[in-house]
Amino acid sequence: MKNFDQAGDVVTVAAPYALTSGQGAKTGQLFGVAIGDAANGADVALKTSGVFDLTKIGSQAWTAGQLVYWDDTNKRCTSVATGSLLIGVAVAAVAGGAGNTVGRVRLNASFRANEP
Repeated sequence: MKNFDQAGDVVTVAAPYALTSGQGAKTGQLFGVAIGDAANGADVALKTSGVFDLTKIGSQAWTAGQLVYWDDTNKRCTSVATGSLLIGVAVAAVAGGAGNTVGRVRLNASFRANEP
């Protein structure tokens, strides 16, 4: 196809803030995990699909299959939908507690197509 650009599982965008490799990033309604480090505004490749260990709110317990959202204010995953962007599902249960700040997330490789 002459008009095909890319598979879309990795997209290059302007970093919405300074990023380190493996950190989640939301730009508009698109979410992905930074493949490399990037300064704010610099080009960064984001992986939009796959399974990643991402920072979460420690007090939240997750169950496998639970919807996971991105809290862009605090730059971490949450199980709370309000004010957050749906990014995927938890693929493993994780207990709540101060020491449980990482959750395994399968990214949905999609974006929010409409605003409420």
